[in-house]
Amino acid sequence: MSARALRITLLVLAVIGLGIASYLTYVHYAGIKPACTAGESCTKVQTSIYSKLAGVPVALIGLLGYIGIVGSLLVPQGETTRLATMSFTVVGFGFSAYLTYRELFSIHAICEWCASSAGIMTILMCLSVWRFLRGDDPSLGTGPAHLGQNAGHESSATLPGAY
Repeated sequence: MSARALRITLLVLAVIGLGIASYLTYVHYAGIKPACTAGESCTKVQTSIYSKLAGVPVALIGLLGYIGIVGSLLVPQGETTRLATMSFTVVGFGFSAYLTYRELFSIHAICEWCASSAGIMTILMCLSVWRFLRGDDPSLGTGPAHLGQNAGHESSATLPGAY
């Protein structure tokens, strides 16, 4: 997968996650029940004691996290922005894993919106770690477009036997 295709894939997934987090934040502040095909599971999760962290709705925390991920994907790319994207997604994955644990073992209900967000965050984390480790940075001249760019223009310092 090209660096561009990978970045677009990450961006599309992050925007979908942003939509989910926006909806859940709206549901929280509007005081309405979330749409849920699993009966009252989403409502049970959204109104549990684990739906807030230090008084801040976890949906809002997720929304801010997705905004950070989208922002890190929209700015000019380099090693620092790839590191930022990876950092946001690793933290987001850890937070999602903790919340999923709470859904399973404390609340005993699964919110399909939350599970969808956790799945998206898992994919985002895997792709952003792979992207960071791959080192796709077009400004460094890596990749197929760079091959042969300096063909025939080697300096004497790079030739065998040159002193």
